[in-house]
Amino acid sequence: MRQAPRHASNLASFAVGRNDPKILQDFLAQKLSVSRRTAKAVIDGRNVWVDRKCVWIARYSLETGDVVEMPRTVANAAVAQGGTRAGAAREVERGPRHVRVLWQDDAYLVCDKPAGLVSCDDPRSVESVLRTQESLPNLEAVHRLDRDTTGCLLFAKNHAAFLAAVEVFKTHSVLKTYHAIAAGDFRYDYLKIDTPLDGETAVTKIAREATGDDSSLLRVRIDTGRTNQIRRHLASVRHPILGDRTFGLKNARDARLMTVPRQMLHASTLELPNPLSKKDRIKVHSPLPADFRAALKAFGMGKKRNSSRKEEKK
Repeated sequence: MRQAPRHASNLASFAVGRNDPKILQDFLAQKLSVSRRTAKAVIDGRNVWVDRKCVWIARYSLETGDVVEMPRTVANAAVAQGGTRAGAAREVERGPRHVRVLWQDDAYLVCDKPAGLVSCDDPRSVESVLRTQESLPNLEAVHRLDRDTTGCLLFAKNHAAFLAAVEVFKTHSVLKTYHAIAAGDFRYDYLKIDTPLDGETAVTKIAREATGDDSSLLRVRIDTGRTNQIRRHLASVRHPILGDRTFGLKNARDARLMTVPRQMLHASTLELPNPLSKKDRIKVHSPLPADFRAALKAFGMGKKRNSSRKEEKK
C-alpha cells in the first residue's frame, strides 16, 4: 500500500496508484481493508477529502496521482470495525453509552450532549440513553441540538414539566450562549445577523473572543431557534464554522481543516426561569469539550484568548 506524505500526523493519506480502483468507495474499501458498505458510510459522513476537496459521492471518479485523506480517527474506527454491517461512520455516530448530567432537580435535567448523537426521536439518541441511564422512562427533550453540536441540552422528567418548559421557550426568555470556531479573521468586535431563514425571523448575535491562524473563536447568542441557524448565519457572512461539512468550507487550503472532526459549535450556557418555580432560575454551564480545545490549539488559540472585547449591550 503506497501512502502519501503525512503532512499532518492526524490525517490518514493515500495516493492513488495506476493499478488502484478508481471509484472512491472501492478505493477506500481496499486501502482500509473494510467492506464497501463501511467505506460508503465513511464517505457519507463527509469525512473524505480528495486533493483537499471534500467529497461525499461514493462513486466519485479518482485519477492516478490523486491524494485521498481523512481524519486518522475515522480511518482507525473503520479499520476497527472491519467489514461489519454498521460501518465505521455509524459506529462513530453512535457515541458514548453514558451521557454526563450537569444539573437536575425533581422536574428537569440538563446534560452535556456529546457529538455524534441526535437529541431525540431515535433509539440511539441522547434522550434514549438518558432514559435508561437515569431510569427516567418519561424523559423528554425540551429543545434540540444538531447531531454534532455539543453542550447544554434540557430535558423534562414528566410531560407536565415538558409542557411548562415549552411555554417558557415561546416567551423568548431563554438565554442560550454558544461558542464557535469560525473560518477566517472575524473583523467585527460584535455583529448582529437578522437575515430571515426559511421565511421566519432569525436573530444571531456574535462577539469575537479570540483570533488565531485564519480562524476566530466566537461567542454567539440566539434570540430564535431556527434549524441550523448559527451555522447558516455564519456561512452567510463568509465565516463558516470549522468542520461544518454542510455549510462550511468545501476546499481545504490548510491541511488542518481536514483534521477537524465535526462542526466546532458548542452550547456553553443555558439560562431560563424555572418553568415550575418562576422565582428560581436554571443556569447551567458546559465546559468546552476536548476536541474543541484541540481545534483551538491547532489553529493557534489554545488557552490564550483575547481578553479585550466589546461586550454585548443588553
